[in-house]
Amino acid sequence: MTHLIANTDGACRGNPGASALGVLLRTPTGQVVKEICRPLGSMTNNQAEYHAVICALEEALKLGATELSLNADSELVVKQLNGQYRVKNPGLAPLYARVKALEPKFKSVKYRYVPRERNREADALANKALDDLKG
Repeated sequence: MTHLIANTDGACRGNPGASALGVLLRTPTGQVVKEICRPLGSMTNNQAEYHAVICALEEALKLGATELSLNADSELVVKQLNGQYRVKNPGLAPLYARVKALEPKFKSVKYRYVPRERNREADALANKALDDLKG
């Protein structure tokens, strides 16, 4: 598995508030290789989005991927990672730095913005983690 496709989402109830991430990793043929849903504690929605991207990068590396295509429905995060927007928020700067530190471990990483309706599985995983917090 040298190339993986990730869909990521960070969810937040309140902003800041209870947060979680959802990550779906699959092969280019569509075979799901890993689903992750994890609570994150209290943070902003953009911080949760970054945590989801970091989780996808780390998991893809564990699975032996050398190329990653990452789809996210956070236009801000995608544009920051693609160098179109500067990272001005001090709460996002260390998360951005963590992503950039992980990138060289791959031959290539591509970030693409997708509308929320094309990111339903990752969104569902993130919301499942939040729902599970309620018991």
